[in-house]
Amino acid sequence: MRTALPIVGPGIGESQRRLLELMKRAGECTLAELEAGFDLSRETLRIHLKSLAAQGLVERSGVQRAGPGRPHVLYRLTPDGEALFPRREGALLRELATFLLDKGRRDLLEEFFADRLGRKGFELETRVAGLEGRERLERVAEILSEDGFLAEVADTTEGPRLRLSHCPIQDLVAVSDLPCRYELALIEGLLGGRPDREEFMPAGSHACVYSISSARTKRRGASPSIPSGKRSA
Repeated sequence: MRTALPIVGPGIGESQRRLLELMKRAGECTLAELEAGFDLSRETLRIHLKSLAAQGLVERSGVQRAGPGRPHVLYRLTPDGEALFPRREGALLRELATFLLDKGRRDLLEEFFADRLGRKGFELETRVAGLEGRERLERVAEILSEDGFLAEVADTTEGPRLRLSHCPIQDLVAVSDLPCRYELALIEGLLGGRPDREEFMPAGSHACVYSISSARTKRRGASPSIPSGKRSA
């Protein structure tokens, strides 16, 4: 007996959930193969597939040729469709970080994040090169959003703020201050100066908010410094 997977996604009905699960198990499916697993007409299945495709969850992946006659269209999940199924990377990373810290190997985590900071800083340097002021700030928000931080530039009476409304590594942040310290160092390097943190999600805020009005201009070619000390609000 197969256990149904808890697919998470708004606006997806039971039949569509079953379609997604069948494609997940099979990898690719023809309409005929989908029809064999449902008490639904082919036309109804077409409607469901069209709806799922419009949501960016399903796509055509090719055709299947089996003897004479018209080839059968193959359907598969898109990356967004795959993302609906449960993932446990965050919990696993938390366990790994906890294990290393319990074993007294914080140095390995330090080394990993330092290496990551160096690599990402080098990769992203060209994307902010030559940009200043608001344009540079908007580009940094764009880069952070690509990493899942849901970043934006918010205007306030005291000047612009860099606002991060989501933490994609919150499981890891729950057991170590290193991710926050090194992400702050990356932001510093991208902005060209150290921002002031005004709000902090691990301290209970709904977002991490940074003031950039007092950021110091760094000399060209300088490496971003790594903040020291424990996590603070």
